[in-house]
Amino acid sequence: MTRVTHLVRLIAFATVLATPVYAQLPAKVGNTPVPSLAPMIKKVSPAVVNIATKATVQAQPRNPLFDDPFFRRYFDLPDQQGPQGGRPRQAQAAGSGVIVDAKNGYVLTNAHVIEDATEVTVTLLDDRSFKAEIVGADKGSDIAVLKIKNTNLTDMPFADSAKIEVGDFVVAIGNPFGLQHTVTSGIVSGLGRANINPEGRGDSYEDFIQTDAAINPGNSGGALVSLSGELMGINSAILSGSGGNIGIGFAIPANMAHSIMDQLIKYGAVKRGRLGVVLRAMSPEIAESLGLKGGKAGALIGEVVDGSPADKAGIKGGDVITSINGKTIKSDTELRNTIGLMRIGEKVDLGLIRDGKTMKLAAMVGESEPVPVAGSGGGGDRNPRSAADVHPGFEGAELEDIPNAGGVVVRNVAPRSPAALRGLRANDVIQAVGRTRVTNLAQLRTLTKEGNAFALGIRRGAGTVVLVME
Repeated sequence: MTRVTHLVRLIAFATVLATPVYAQLPAKVGNTPVPSLAPMIKKVSPAVVNIATKATVQAQPRNPLFDDPFFRRYFDLPDQQGPQGGRPRQAQAAGSGVIVDAKNGYVLTNAHVIEDATEVTVTLLDDRSFKAEIVGADKGSDIAVLKIKNTNLTDMPFADSAKIEVGDFVVAIGNPFGLQHTVTSGIVSGLGRANINPEGRGDSYEDFIQTDAAINPGNSGGALVSLSGELMGINSAILSGSGGNIGIGFAIPANMAHSIMDQLIKYGAVKRGRLGVVLRAMSPEIAESLGLKGGKAGALIGEVVDGSPADKAGIKGGDVITSINGKTIKSDTELRNTIGLMRIGEKVDLGLIRDGKTMKLAAMVGESEPVPVAGSGGGGDRNPRSAADVHPGFEGAELEDIPNAGGVVVRNVAPRSPAALRGLRANDVIQAVGRTRVTNLAQLRTLTKEGNAFALGIRRGAGTVVLVME
């Protein structure tokens, strides 16, 4: 035996030893067993289902050229076009789902899969079909729960998605393009992805697992599975210019999906918790201006709603929340998701930084309701050169010194101007840049001259507001 042959066999043997038992098959290359995911796939596949929906939609008028088959073929348009005129028509759609409770017949899928559906049919791996009841749907998280007849069903256990790490191997199972029970594999390529929703809904709760396992239209609602056969997430979205897979797909973490499911089953809707704060995005530059060490970390409180749980707890604008019940909070999105999934009335311990000092406060989670967003400012259309000279973010605002080093007052803000879009309002009083107090316009110009991004401390009425300027 040559040294090379001996080395190859040692490597092959080490690979087999490192491969989980469930992933081995008797198949061999020579005398070496070949690892395979087939045993795990066979175990979990019966829990992944096909979901077909019917809905009544309003057809849109179209150009008569769409009826010409040569036109459609030349421009690669679908053969089936909707009826003309805008009359109601029956539409069909398909997606995927996961049985997570065989005893009660509960199936998880995406809210967008069953949106506007008048009839939902669930088809199992063994071709049995059931009419499904819609238990509830939550657009904010894109999770929906269905219920089917509990006859010899197989469910998939939940994984603890908090333990998922970038680099973990995963398998996606679903029905892309109508190809039932298609299996693709890859790794977790990112965690905590947000702002994926192209419509940018204000009520979206996003904390996606990113994966390079191929996810395509029809995979929505299907399973993202660990190599141990546990449900890591519900496949929900893809990032693509063409509508097909480019190696970036997104799944809703199992822990979030499980929490939403429990509320939909219990209440038929999701009762989201809230603190009553307006959050600002944190960047390394903003963190530095606030004197925070370690760069971007925590959730920056821009404004506290009067009478809210946050107000009663003593939270102030400019505070940076760094933990909830001992769990580190790294971003505004993480804070929003964490509080939003908590029970109404639950007490939470908050760790925060105020003026460079660490503090702890206790708050009671309230029920979610609309929270005011920084407005566009009030009347006038003057655009003083001095404001834009201070910093481009102030363009459209009229700034003036307050006597006796009282700060800088915003006298006016032009509608839709850069200043208005950044949240400045008439009568705001600029008091600080980062942690440095502002006494007059000249100092404001000096403090903002070199900063591409900074936090602006503002007194608005009786409260304190923080705006991010970049």
